[in-house]
Amino acid sequence: MCADLWSFALSTYARPGVEAACLRLQEQGADVCLLLCGAWLEQRGVARLPERVVALQQLARPWRMDVVEPLRKIRRRWRVMAQQDVQLAALREQLKAMELQAERTLLTRLEALAQTWPINEVNGQYEWLEGLTSETVDLDHDALQQLRVVITRT
Repeated sequence: MCADLWSFALSTYARPGVEAACLRLQEQGADVCLLLCGAWLEQRGVARLPERVVALQQLARPWRMDVVEPLRKIRRRWRVMAQQDVQLAALREQLKAMELQAERTLLTRLEALAQTWPINEVNGQYEWLEGLTSETVDLDHDALQQLRVVITRT
């Protein structure tokens, strides 16, 4: 079990099928950082309580909307142009690194918020992913289930 959320996120995201599932969920409006945090909380046996879900969402939403998504939007917009422009490609790579750093910062903040929540409160209850995606309309439940399967194998 990874002690910190960043290490957990990196190791989980590197597992087969997780990246594709996360990207599908992200395209549908899910916050991948929240999902990875939820998976980490499940692994630690932290009980999902409504006030905890709200606290995580309230922390994540402004950072995602004001920092992560604008970086991602520009990076995506430059994708085609960067194939023809070496200098723009280099800037795009820097932007990609900034986006990753912004996600790491968010994960650090989410971990700090959840750090005081007792671990081993529950065993075998997998509710965090569903709770953290409850606001997402038209969610790809197959992608969520794929993510769930990979996570429960850790």
